[in-house]
Amino acid sequence: MEKKRVLFLCTGNSARSQMAEALLNKYGGKDFIASSAGLNPTVINPYTIKVLEEVGIDTSDQFAKPLETFIGKLEFDYLITVCSSAEKRCPMFPGMGTKIHWPFEDPSEFKGSDSEKMETFREIRNKIETRIKSWLIDLAE
Repeated sequence: MEKKRVLFLCTGNSARSQMAEALLNKYGGKDFIASSAGLNPTVINPYTIKVLEEVGIDTSDQFAKPLETFIGKLEFDYLITVCSSAEKRCPMFPGMGTKIHWPFEDPSEFKGSDSEKMETFREIRNKIETRIKSWLIDLAE
């Protein structure tokens, strides 16, 4: 069976979509190939890297990418937007597949101490992890 392709889309491709890409590759890697992109990509947030490393995920191959990296070059079975801005602004494009929206708060908008920011990023990572595991179970049924 050919692996299904999933593209996670967010605005900056710096936190939520990066986490989702890494976590789907971790939990669904035998059946899925996950990628991520941003409508206005920046750089991966250092807290994103830290919270993924805490759960044993190496992010050294991950980097922020524009959506244009994929449009017309790859086909996806699923396009999953992980922020409301991306969901509203996502263009239709050939090869996009089933569009799904999973809204998650942007952890990079949280203001607080270093430890409070880490905790916020952990909370979002855990929510994304739970959603991915649930989705994989739903698809298997």
